Amino acid sequence: MIRWLSHHVGLAKPYRFERTIAILVSLSMAVVAGAIVWRYGLAAELAPDSPRVRYYAYVAILLGLGTVCAPWPRITMVVLSLAAIELGLGLGSVALTRHDLAKSDLLPSGGPREVIRTWHPLLQAANVPTSANASGKYHVDSQGLRGRERSSAELRDKNVVAVFGGATTEDLAVRDGETWPERLEALLGETFAVLNHGVTSNSTAQIVIRTAFYQPAYGTQPDCAVYFVGGGDVANAHIRNLDTGYADYQTPFLIDALEVRRVERLLPAVSPLLHLVGRLAAFAFDTARAPNPDGLASGDPDPALEAIFTRNVRTISSINRQRGIATVWIGEVFDHASLEGASWRGSLWAPYVRIGDLRALLARLTGILQREAAALGDTYIAIDDKQFEPADFWDGEHFSPTGSAKFAALIAPRVAEVCRKK
Repeated sequence: MIRWLSHHVGLAKPYRFERTIAILVSLSMAVVAGAIVWRYGLAAELAPDSPRVRYYAYVAILLGLGTVCAPWPRITMVVLSLAAIELGLGLGSVALTRHDLAKSDLLPSGGPREVIRTWHPLLQAANVPTSANASGKYHVDSQGLRGRERSSAELRDKNVVAVFGGATTEDLAVRDGETWPERLEALLGETFAVLNHGVTSNSTAQIVIRTAFYQPAYGTQPDCAVYFVGGGDVANAHIRNLDTGYADYQTPFLIDALEVRRVERLLPAVSPLLHLVGRLAAFAFDTARAPNPDGLASGDPDPALEAIFTRNVRTISSINRQRGIATVWIGEVFDHASLEGASWRGSLWAPYVRIGDLRALLARLTGILQREAAALGDTYIAIDDKQFEPADFWDGEHFSPTGSAKFAALIAPRVAEVCRKK
């Protein structure tokens, strides 16, 4: 056995040191990969069947083949070259992003894909209903809304509240039953039904469309609409010559943020190389290109953004007023201290917003909500972020279970008052 092993690694006569080098390279890459995984906590809380687990297994197989195939140098060279590319694009890109040397990484997700989206010609992305036998923490009903299935008969005699917003309304960080819209419904009582129209990364540009065309659900118009907004709009701050429909950045950004490009869906998520090939193919041939707007980071107010945000708020309010639907506005709240402490990278979400400027820019939009609600006869619910603790947020932006419960409790009394049928 020892003689065979020595011969395999090239240390027995006649010496074949090219085999030894190949095996050392394979072992070195395994050590480096393990160090990166440990250094950045990339093995924590992995779902058993997640793309990242399959990626680790895939790379391990490549490195194992590099050792097994050492007697065949050409095969070994191909296998180890592929392993080096996959490790560089996957784990290497993580190291670069953690040190602000790259904007994003290509490492596969560490959790199962909870939400399936599809391209939508008006909204860029829409939720695909969850299959009846699917299991997981996120359920999408037949209307494309997060939450359990309803019926028109169930909603007929209830006070129907539709809630709109981005990821903080969709509440992606918590399981079904723990989202603030679900907790709000429980607090309001059996005479209320709260329907969650929130979709990650949506701004008021998409919410205008959702309000105008997709507000009814199960054939039922809501009695009241609650809007938890601001963060999706801040993403457009200080973009030069900002398009009034956010077509410079936030609107096309949804295509990649919500992963609805068809060419990328066709490629296995286990390989960063294939993922990159899909991105390059999309860049070369897809009509919708990844946004790359011009601008300058600043903490000063952005008059163009504020004018568009004001127009969208007024448009939503006007649509609801014409339909006899009460409108409630709430400005988004973040744990700014945690975001700053974690060296939050605003460039991934808002290209010209620095972490230190986020609080002031968001406060400006919240002030507009309060002012416009008073002028339009809508309801504004003031929420102070000091009412929350770091533990109330999963990542400084999205609520944890305790945060969603606290938020629902804070707004429930006013929502009950405004949204009850007269």
